Amino acid sequence: MKIKSINFYKNQSLIYKIFLFIISLAFILYLLPKSGVFKYEFGKGEPWKYENLYAPFDFAIIKTEKEIETDKKRVYENTIPYFQYDTIIANSAKDLYNTTFKSYLKTLDESSSGDKAKLFGRILLNDIYRYGVLQETHPYENKRQIFLNKGNKAEAITYGQLLTTSSVTQLINSRIEKSEYIKFKSGFVSLFYDLIKPNVILNKNLTESTLENELAKILTTRGSVSQGSRIIAKGEVVEGDRLQILNSLKAEYESDLRSNQNFNQIVFGYSVLVSLVLLMLFLFIRKYEKDIFNNNTQVTFIVFNVLIIILVTTLVVTYQPDFIYIVPICILPLILKAFFDFRLALFTHIVTVLILGFISNSYEYTFLQIIAGIVTVLTISESYKRANLFISVGQITLVYILAYVALNIRHEETFDDIDWTTVGLFILSGFATLMVHPLIYAYEKMFGLISDVSLLELSDTNSTLLKELSEKAPGTFHHSLNVANIAEAAANEIGANAMLVRVGALYHDIGKMANPIYFSENQTASGNAHDILSPKESAKIITDHVINGIEMAKKNNLPDRVIDFIRTHHGTSTVYYFYSKAKEINEHVDIKDFQYPGPKPFSKETAILMMSDSVEAASKSLKNPTSSLIDSFVEKIVNKQMEEGQFLNADITFKEIQQIKKVFKRKLTNIYHLRIEYPE
Repeated sequence: MKIKSINFYKNQSLIYKIFLFIISLAFILYLLPKSGVFKYEFGKGEPWKYENLYAPFDFAIIKTEKEIETDKKRVYENTIPYFQYDTIIANSAKDLYNTTFKSYLKTLDESSSGDKAKLFGRILLNDIYRYGVLQETHPYENKRQIFLNKGNKAEAITYGQLLTTSSVTQLINSRIEKSEYIKFKSGFVSLFYDLIKPNVILNKNLTESTLENELAKILTTRGSVSQGSRIIAKGEVVEGDRLQILNSLKAEYESDLRSNQNFNQIVFGYSVLVSLVLLMLFLFIRKYEKDIFNNNTQVTFIVFNVLIIILVTTLVVTYQPDFIYIVPICILPLILKAFFDFRLALFTHIVTVLILGFISNSYEYTFLQIIAGIVTVLTISESYKRANLFISVGQITLVYILAYVALNIRHEETFDDIDWTTVGLFILSGFATLMVHPLIYAYEKMFGLISDVSLLELSDTNSTLLKELSEKAPGTFHHSLNVANIAEAAANEIGANAMLVRVGALYHDIGKMANPIYFSENQTASGNAHDILSPKESAKIITDHVINGIEMAKKNNLPDRVIDFIRTHHGTSTVYYFYSKAKEINEHVDIKDFQYPGPKPFSKETAILMMSDSVEAASKSLKNPTSSLIDSFVEKIVNKQMEEGQFLNADITFKEIQQIKKVFKRKLTNIYHLRIEYPE
């Protein structure tokens, strides 16, 4: 039982990664569409590159969007609108006419001429309200027929038979001018102006309901293809009816009905494919990024970002598939490059796009996203500089647009069919990509990672910790600055993270603030504090500056990647000066009492700092430095560290160490160059 428990703890990191793999696989499978996939790739205007294709089953030919729009337009044109006639308004006007007629036409006497005039006006009023007066104009002027509802009956009339306010005035004037009552025109006009009220309105509910019913009757298919019929022959151009039949067959394969029949097979196929893709990602990290693979937090961070991108893309495709290009996929390589290296960023991006290809089911989409990812990794450098990010995003957006336009021309052979809305989506995606900086800050807090932006802030010598170092241990502070300059140059030479090395160098000796006078760079000519201590006590104070530095760094919330430089900058080396003094007193002294606790450097950056620190500190002992003396001095120190095996875990090559030595020699030669003496 105890052995099983020990094995579990030994393999818990691997067990966690297996668990993470399974959870990621299940999450992606849940998001992926469960529709079938048409196994042939084709494009408009391209020759059919496969063998003759025959219909595997009966299926209907789906209409094109243009055909459906034509059908809808025809329905709009043929739909008869309904208008509602208000009899109450018409009857009220007629009743009011009888009571107000005399008050408007006072000059008429009670003779028969007055009765005739009144009858003339009543006939005119009946003609006006025969079909009614519209409240407002409507876009149905060209309709040959409309329905006018009077009560429970609908009468078919033309739109022109309805009167408007202006046409009522024209009708009144025309009738009066042609009658014997023209001299009473002003009275009649005033009377009808007050009487006539609009009484016909569009019945929107009934009209829209009728329109919807007619639109619902539009068929989305035209004809069918029988099983066994030849669809297209090898070499034939995919266009016209052939293109639409192929699109119909593809849609049939991807339909929910057909997919439900083969659900288990589809899920199994996706499981194998996604497992292979995820496995490639894990194996890549294990082979080329061992430090990351051994850190469960960092592996989780990478997988988490992949899943977030897949989730967001799936949601957009599900609810607004036309907006798929608005998802800022290039945020993924930007984030990963901010925390890791370009190789991991690019590989992870490609893996993610391969999975997204199952969701988009589009070669063009996959091509565009892979190209954009490559451009992202190649163009972004020193992302902590805001201008660089804007330039990179601009280049990414430009590549998106150029590639999209080129692909569109390849299919349509003209600029006329370019969807400029999609071009706008690329621009919006570019703006969304600028949100990478807030995301990086959030991830630093969530996962305890460190980016170049944070490193830039930490490199400020006015920070609280470095200011305290300059006040309590000015010699150590000056030494740290020199080490930072040398180490940064060496890191640039071999392609390591120069910003990280510089920050690590600035903070590597902060532990000396606990006992600054016991370190030679802070001592004055008045005396040596070690003179009153035993060699063992002196060695303990010297080696304890590593532990003290770690404690101070944690207290001041320095990132773990910076603390690693404090831990490793002396590796497991020995304080030889005090060890030699102790051996003079006691031959059987334990060397472990004079060694640093370690660990040894485990990255190129920490190895560079160890070499830089030793070379810079020891260079102070050179009294009359010459070029040859500096060369041999650097060789001696670095070779000794190599002999002690300090760089065995650092993943650094002999070639890179030789390059670092050259940088040290050049930098020290510049520091100790001989000045030309000018005559006074």
